Amino acid sequence: MKIVIPTAGFGTRLRPHTWSKPKPLVSVAGKPVLGHVLDMFQNLGKINEVVFIVGYLGEQIEAYVAQAYPSLPTRYVVQDEMLGQSHAIWLARQGLTGPMLMAFVDTLIEADLSGLNDEPVEAVAWVKAVDDPRRFGVADVGDDGRVTRLVEKPKDMSNNLAVVGFYYFNQAERLIEAIERQMQSGDQLKGEWYLADAINLMLDDGLLMRAETVEVWQDCGKPDALLDTNRYLLEHGRDNGGQYSGQGVEIVTPVFIDPSATIHGSTIGPHASIGPDCVIESSTVANSILESGCRLEGAQVRDSVIGRNARIQGGSARLNIGDDSEVELG
Repeated sequence: MKIVIPTAGFGTRLRPHTWSKPKPLVSVAGKPVLGHVLDMFQNLGKINEVVFIVGYLGEQIEAYVAQAYPSLPTRYVVQDEMLGQSHAIWLARQGLTGPMLMAFVDTLIEADLSGLNDEPVEAVAWVKAVDDPRRFGVADVGDDGRVTRLVEKPKDMSNNLAVVGFYYFNQAERLIEAIERQMQSGDQLKGEWYLADAINLMLDDGLLMRAETVEVWQDCGKPDALLDTNRYLLEHGRDNGGQYSGQGVEIVTPVFIDPSATIHGSTIGPHASIGPDCVIESSTVANSILESGCRLEGAQVRDSVIGRNARIQGGSARLNIGDDSEVELG
């Protein structure tokens, strides 16, 4: 099995954090989003290669994967121009043959992948029923569970099966061939090549693709969504608050606190994630993400996303600040 993960976007919806790090390295529940994505593949069996399509600050992704997943067989492809999903996969086409998974890096799902090596159909699209499908791409699915077409941002509510950005193909070379046909035809939308259009070419040719429904689909594309995902993960297995003990420290679970963090005279939680080497003194942190190296002194923060090595002193606030920021609230 080969896995392709496009990561080259600028992550504009997560600024200011993505000025200094790529979107996949923004933290949630104790580790970068990319780490949670890679953990989804633990029950997949043998992975022949993970191909990362990288762009702005992509060297940080390569460094993180080498440090956190040193045994993972990897390849890195640079996408200098943001010409869309199909273009990203086309750039990685060398050696892409046989079974392949493609995962977008800003969404997390819960799915059992252990049976993919015995998958009887040619392709799988993971989907989830949503309240308002007009924000997403959707899959038209027949009574037999077979996908007949993918539709980008439908104009009505008649079909609510949103495609979550997770696909399996038993022959990656067929996808590459469809992308090349798509590019030759000039089938673009707002200057980008969308993967759904290439897949529709395959469906027109008779591709047997089934839909696999997931119950959990967490978005990490915006600060509010990041906090929502943080809450979900802390409530479903990432809480380690019971393991922390410090003088004058009150822990309101669920929380994640990196063992290297130093906390005195403070209340942490609920739904707080505290990164490595943070120092928190006489402060309160709730429903927030603090990345590595943050320092809080006499501050009360909630509903906040705080970048690496930020310094916050005094006062009470809801913050969304990037790496190396300094804020004096008092």
